[in-house]
Amino acid sequence: MGSLAKAVRFEGEMLWVDLLDGRTLGVPLAYFPRLLRATPEQRAVYEISGGGSGLHWPELDEDILVAGLLAGIGDQTRHHESAA
Repeated sequence: MGSLAKAVRFEGEMLWVDLLDGRTLGVPLAYFPRLLRATPEQRAVYEISGGGSGLHWPELDEDILVAGLLAGIGDQTRHHESAA
């Protein structure tokens, strides 16, 4: 079955991803500055893509891979933003 997302929710400054295998993954929003700065309404509009392998927020142009979350990888664009 693999580690695929079935639902997403936010509590405080945490992103919670429910996986099909029964696990729930919690990640601080600090890993994803666009989600951290977004309104609750913007965060609520997301898509589960790739059969559950990815998460996408169209309005925020944010894409997150479940495999990346499991590996502890945050927003890779922050390095480019800070260098600009």
